[in-house]
Amino acid sequence: MTGAGDEATGAGYGTAGIIGEGPDAARGTTAGVGTEATGGNADRDRRVLPLVVRIERSAPPERTDALEAAALAVLALLDDPRALDDGEWAGAVRIWDGGRFRKVVRRARGAEWRRVLDLPGLTVTSGTAEVRVHPPVPLDGWPKDLSRLQVSGTELADSSDPGPPGDVVLRLNPGLTMSAGKAMAQAGHAAQLAWQASGDDARRAWRDKGLAVSVRTADPAAWAGLVTSGLPVVRDAGFTEIEPGSRTVVADAPWLRGGGR
Repeated sequence: MTGAGDEATGAGYGTAGIIGEGPDAARGTTAGVGTEATGGNADRDRRVLPLVVRIERSAPPERTDALEAAALAVLALLDDPRALDDGEWAGAVRIWDGGRFRKVVRRARGAEWRRVLDLPGLTVTSGTAEVRVHPPVPLDGWPKDLSRLQVSGTELADSSDPGPPGDVVLRLNPGLTMSAGKAMAQAGHAAQLAWQASGDDARRAWRDKGLAVSVRTADPAAWAGLVTSGLPVVRDAGFTEIEPGSRTVVADAPWLRGGGR
């Protein structure tokens, strides 16, 4: 995995950036093992969303599980009462979500992971993967126990086919090769774009299903049609691994095809 932070209109594990396309995605977003999106806030106001994936030497997670956990973690944070209205994280989340949103994915194990659990945030599990998401922090204001974590490490793989997806599917570009960390950030970006493009009724129905989200590689024959379908698309800034402007993920759900309701 690689990580650090990326810029784009979209998502990342490490650093990456993305530009959103599709319903309600006029402003840009970014993701990666560190990813960033474009928006209207000055640099001094910018925040980064820390994501930490647990990778124990003896039992690393499946790749797809890690991608889905990253996406679920972003959704869980956006829907957490502490991030809404007058919640304790709300101010930081509004700054981050309302402009250039950046994500940085780091890895932890053992005592590192236990220290991460002591910091404000929430932990999600998807299959074999655990990811902890923390409220957005200033670019130069990382807590010590997060800043010292590595942003590169073991590559992840799936030991078997992940099976059929659910209703909400984040479809990866089949023509791109991305590290697990980079793909985690991109999945997080796509989940955020899907949430932004969803109306109240759609969010309620999604919430009732536990914010379930699947990540799958798109059928090569269907990719061009997905990109031009009007669905939310992550377009990476290209700071790491891939070319600038690359479309990395399309967020698909029945209500997104119907205008977000």
